[in-house]
Amino acid sequence: MQTNPETLRQAMRSWASGVTIVTSAHNGVAHGMTVSSFTSLSLDPPRILIALSQDSRTHDLVSRSQVFGVTILAEEDEELSDRFAGRIPDDGDRLSGVETFTLQTGSPLLRGGLAHFDCRVTETFASGMNTLFIAEVLAVQSGEDNPQNPLLYFNRQYRKLQK
Repeated sequence: MQTNPETLRQAMRSWASGVTIVTSAHNGVAHGMTVSSFTSLSLDPPRILIALSQDSRTHDLVSRSQVFGVTILAEEDEELSDRFAGRIPDDGDRLSGVETFTLQTGSPLLRGGLAHFDCRVTETFASGMNTLFIAEVLAVQSGEDNPQNPLLYFNRQYRKLQK
């Protein structure tokens, strides 16, 4: 028995997750997208995993450059999440007017956010309509001196932690 994609999509709405923006740059072109498929794989060596849709511009840039950045969003970053999730189309300049910085690889990272990871791809695996990118974390920056709550996503809505 094969699972219907819409049934799976509805069931996955029960999974609460944090929200990230994955960015990359190659040959003077930079782009990014909202991604919730992000996880830590190993602390030693430092490895993370992201999953990107194979038909996205960000996937193309990560595949070509073999580097990417991840910004974990704070609860006040809903507008950024929406912007990078498609309010500005994939062929538009989503980074226009957004303050960015770089660490080691040249991948743009979004100013603000809770933490930033600068990564180099070590392995890729095609899986259905996505590619899994496993990457070495080359540099990390966290906002421990200014603790904020994360932006959460659950059942097609942003959520906030209650204190």
